[in-house]
Amino acid sequence: MLLGAGSDSEDVTQEAFVKAYRKLSRYRGESSFRSWLLAIVANETRNLHRSRGRRDGLVLRAAAADPTSEIAEDGAVGAVLAGERRETLVGALRQLPVRDREVIVCRYFLDLTEEETVAALGWPRGTVKSRTSRALAKLRGLLDREEVRHG
Repeated sequence: MLLGAGSDSEDVTQEAFVKAYRKLSRYRGESSFRSWLLAIVANETRNLHRSRGRRDGLVLRAAAADPTSEIAEDGAVGAVLAGERRETLVGALRQLPVRDREVIVCRYFLDLTEEETVAALGWPRGTVKSRTSRALAKLRGLLDREEVRHG
């Protein structure tokens, strides 16, 4: 998703569409419907990140309280490391210009095909191809710098 919902993206998308349906009467047309809907998706993704953060914190506290428990094993460490990688990716995505972020989100977070991305963004196919390539290069550069900074 927009901010990295990862494997939970289908749940986030479904919840966002349900909320959009329920709040359809609140859509005032001040912005495009697409941007209104994407804002709801982004909010749902942020809600997911907050709940994951709380859950990961609980796992770490439980592991610290009882280091011999199964919770303290690799699963907890793996979950925290995956969360850190996700935060790094989301941070790098936020640094991209909006149009670069949009194409990355469509292609890799929403897992849209090239044709679906063309339709969703209303851009020519060539623009989607070139912007995807440039956006990925920028994202790689940002992630490389982040890796160097944190070792």
